[in-house]
Amino acid sequence: MNLIIEPTDRLNGTVKAPSSKSYTHRAIIIASLADGESRILNPLISGDTLASIDACKSSGSRIEFDKDRDELIIYGNSGSPRFSKKVIDVRNSGTTIRFMTSIASLCKEEITLTGDESILRRPMLPLLNALEQLGVKTKSNNGMPPISVRGPMRGGKCRILGGISSQFISSLLISLPLTGEGGEIYIEGTLRSRPYIDLTIETLRRFGARIKFLDDKFEIPGNQSYTGIRYGIEGDYSSAAFILAAGAITNSQIRIENLNRDSKQGDKRIVEILRRMGAKIKSGRDYVEIKGNLDLEGIEIDLSDNPDLVPVVAVLGSLASGKTIIKNIKHVRYKESDRISSISAELKKMNVKIMEGIDFLEIEGKERLKSAHLHGWNDHRIVMSLAVASLRAEDKVTIDSAESIDVSFPNFIETMRSLGCEMNLK
Repeated sequence: MNLIIEPTDRLNGTVKAPSSKSYTHRAIIIASLADGESRILNPLISGDTLASIDACKSSGSRIEFDKDRDELIIYGNSGSPRFSKKVIDVRNSGTTIRFMTSIASLCKEEITLTGDESILRRPMLPLLNALEQLGVKTKSNNGMPPISVRGPMRGGKCRILGGISSQFISSLLISLPLTGEGGEIYIEGTLRSRPYIDLTIETLRRFGARIKFLDDKFEIPGNQSYTGIRYGIEGDYSSAAFILAAGAITNSQIRIENLNRDSKQGDKRIVEILRRMGAKIKSGRDYVEIKGNLDLEGIEIDLSDNPDLVPVVAVLGSLASGKTIIKNIKHVRYKESDRISSISAELKKMNVKIMEGIDFLEIEGKERLKSAHLHGWNDHRIVMSLAVASLRAEDKVTIDSAESIDVSFPNFIETMRSLGCEMNLK
């Protein structure tokens, strides 16, 4: 499906940020392992979170959606998943396959996890190696899905690389409290995307878990249980970043509500980034306002903890004066696409001077971008980033694989239209 965007110089209005995908995944999966009933208020219902819902249903949890109240009602399996299916298809959700791999390892039966073409390219070996140290038998396709695991996970000590995906560590943190021994997770190398691990620990503690982080290791007592709770999902800064970027590169005035100023989301950093680049931006208790001034300045920035911001910050750099350098982002190559290469290739089509390194992007900004037919790489964040860039193109831009937007921000097109953007699917 193609997304066709007409350039525009002005957007105006007030919109509501979608609910956080990261918090929704964690709340669904932890609630499915809890005792009793949980209610997840204002969840994000998207392609990715539906994959987690279906996987949790197959593990013996009962999940209902009350559309009128906008809440998920989850009856957990009390930390004892019993899979009705021996093969779990996570579709396009990397979070689901990584979290559910450890959960499936709690079972004695062999469970296989697979997904679409993108998932079959995702590295899983660091997690599988850690699980084997904890007594789990694993099989994989050279360290990538499809993968099979057979438990039960006994707990104990394990070592895991910290620089490829924080989801490996979050996965272990969710499952180890439910083992008899508990465990200690030792981090090897640099720990990337730390804010996402903090979200996992915050959510686990809300459900009653006890976890300590000391220097380079996590300590997790065993024989714990999770207690069902009411859990509200806050707005998503990762998704709001696209709207804020659109406002920053046009002569616009936009207010985004449902954004918690005190959020632990790492991608809240987009506010600081835009401010550094010269945008007029203000944060309230539960909103962010931006006034575009068409006069951004390039910056040098380390996005090692904010991988989901890389594509949209690259777009901002392409329309800022001077040079923008985005560094320490090698792990971004292991997302739905190799996001360093994919955003670089598409911005080059728009006549942007951009240099790609192993773990960095260097971008020379310009006033206007060339219109082009762009490839979305079946990656929701690439498609939405390119849609933002298209607002400052010379003429209309076409982006393929636009259906991937449903993974994280199903209402993206509707939201942008409400602000005055001419954006159509064909």
